[in-house]
Amino acid sequence: MAEFRLENIAINGISCAVPDNKVLTKDFYDKFGQEYVDSFIETTGVESSYRTPEEQTASDLCYVAAEDVIQKKGIDKSSIGLLVFVSQTPDYRLPATACVLHKRLGLEKNCLAFDVNLGCSAFVYGINIAGAMMNSLNIEKALLLNGDTCTKTNSPEDKSEHMLFGDAGSATLLVKSEGASIIGELMTDGEGFKSIIMPSGGYRNRNGSHERTVWGDGNIRSDYDGYINGTDVFVFSISQVPKLIKKFVADNGIEEFDHLVLHQANRMMFKQISKKTKIPMDKIPETIDRFGNTSGASIPLTLCDIYGNDETEGTSRELMCGFGIGLSWGVVYTEIQKKDIFPIIYTDDYFKDGGVSHD
Repeated sequence: MAEFRLENIAINGISCAVPDNKVLTKDFYDKFGQEYVDSFIETTGVESSYRTPEEQTASDLCYVAAEDVIQKKGIDKSSIGLLVFVSQTPDYRLPATACVLHKRLGLEKNCLAFDVNLGCSAFVYGINIAGAMMNSLNIEKALLLNGDTCTKTNSPEDKSEHMLFGDAGSATLLVKSEGASIIGELMTDGEGFKSIIMPSGGYRNRNGSHERTVWGDGNIRSDYDGYINGTDVFVFSISQVPKLIKKFVADNGIEEFDHLVLHQANRMMFKQISKKTKIPMDKIPETIDRFGNTSGASIPLTLCDIYGNDETEGTSRELMCGFGIGLSWGVVYTEIQKKDIFPIIYTDDYFKDGGVSHD
């Protein structure tokens, strides 16, 4: 089992950014029909989402969040030794978007920066990656940046996905802190790699069709659009996820926690996970209703939604679980100071020097 314990590592700041553009799910009545849209809202919980304009990317949202957490924590940028950008919607196929963010943030040359290709489980995997590297390389401070612009990855004619997603970026500051700890467990089932997939756009199927046609599930998409096998993902989520949560809590003697913060995938999944773990729904916060499924940023976004405008002092005990694409899933438990979780930022800022001159 991939169990981990990060000793003397703490989450010292969390900031999130979403686009200014709010879209109501009911705005799709004319496109998909009122009966279908109302049923979709009831099942998934998505009443609205925030969507990037064409020129704004996940790294733009992460950049704003990173600058916010650096400024609010009063961090000297020269003390940051690691930047990990976890996303499935990078700026380019190459180079790593982390290098772009390294430049934009003005970090030192001795700060490591790299990308990780993960979506729904990005936050829980990223915590382990960043924390483990901090310990092995004696790094004092690290930035974990999680973000995706999933609204750019699906067909606008795909009624199963087009209303589901929202865009968001987050920045989590990890620091060395005596006596702190973060524990977790991570899992993968590559047998399900086709359950959530974009068939073309990489180097496996380089000649896929850009033409949108009706697929077997009745939705219209091309080989360059995202596809979700909803049945497979739902069955996986309500079976493997609660099984891991129950095992993790029992193995580690976790009797008290303030919330179970789930990846914001689907309201119906929350109810099933609540039922199977016997964790009441009032301990499972929801942001999918207002922000949609924001992929790897959904856990930090939910924490910022809970605590960002809460001026109460004290520590929160958070059990966090990400699950989905890969298939991959994981759980993390730690304590976070409430004052270190900041309000959600709304922005349309973007990097205006992201192209290459052809002159």
